[in-house]
Amino acid sequence: MSEEELRTVLETKEQPLAYIGFEPSGIVHMGWALVTAKIKDLCDAGFKVIILWADWHASINDKVGGNLDNIRAVARYMEDCFVALGVPADKVEFRYAQDVVNDLSYWENIIKVGKITSLSRIKRTMTIMGRKEDEAELDSSKIIYPLMQCVDMFQLGVDVAYAGIDQRRVNMLAREVAEKFGWKKPIAIHTPLLPGLKGGARMNGDGAKDKTVREEAKSMDEQSAAMIDMKMSKSDPTSSINIHDTPDSVRQKIKKAYCPPEKENEGTNPMLMIAKYIIFPRFGRMDIERPEKYGGNVSYDSYEALTEAYFSGALGPVDLKAGVADGINRVLAPVNEFFAAHPENYDRVVEILKGLGKLR
Repeated sequence: MSEEELRTVLETKEQPLAYIGFEPSGIVHMGWALVTAKIKDLCDAGFKVIILWADWHASINDKVGGNLDNIRAVARYMEDCFVALGVPADKVEFRYAQDVVNDLSYWENIIKVGKITSLSRIKRTMTIMGRKEDEAELDSSKIIYPLMQCVDMFQLGVDVAYAGIDQRRVNMLAREVAEKFGWKKPIAIHTPLLPGLKGGARMNGDGAKDKTVREEAKSMDEQSAAMIDMKMSKSDPTSSINIHDTPDSVRQKIKKAYCPPEKENEGTNPMLMIAKYIIFPRFGRMDIERPEKYGGNVSYDSYEALTEAYFSGALGPVDLKAGVADGINRVLAPVNEFFAAHPENYDRVVEILKGLGKLR
């Protein structure tokens, strides 16, 4: 897609339609703060935003034991999370896939998309589920999932499909399908995935400007695959911060986090990525408290100023971590207040997950 497509939609439609889909699957982690900010940006730009709870998709993907009642209980909790994190509830619409799949035309379109898409292409797209291609050999329902996610966009009639970079393959499939059938082509907007606190392998980029379209697509797939491998995930509590963590828990996790001082590892440094994608967009600055003997308190009014200080050695990893921990706790303070007043849906999810052996 190009910026021109997005600009045209904004200039020609009074209220264009965007959507993002979520599998209701468990306790929400810090990456949602990034997503929340982008949803708010879309609302502020004049979009109506549909948040689609992909309940059928989650069942196919064996989330929450594959039980639809439990999956929908998680969706109700996740709706609370969005509100607590600052999504403007009056500017978004929460919908369930259950309501979308009831239309016969939905399944007609799935068949149409399947008829023009090879099995190998669909299996390659299964990475959107966090699955490997060969898992479809044991459970053929997994093949339906990418087709459903593709058709969701057309059934909802969206102008923009917003997702993390891990969803790129299905969004590109949808754009190709739209061209073949003359359907409205969804504009794809992708945001990065926060790296887990343990960090990951360096992602190498090639600065060549004369890549072909195919080479560029391959490079983007490789980059997104690297991000997926090291992303923050609720399945690894030691490498993630969930939005219900206490301030002390946040500080302890951040204290142990990966935080390399080399510029070439910038994209895999979870401290810098949290600062870049969560703290600066929310607060416009980062304030770091430190003893006078180490230079005293410092403030940075941009991510660029922060990285300049960090990579020059003027700011050390211990101080960066302290600033990130304080910033996260500021983000999570209203979340803690919200769930203290409205604990019901969260408590129900904790009960479900404990029953499944997914929480201690």
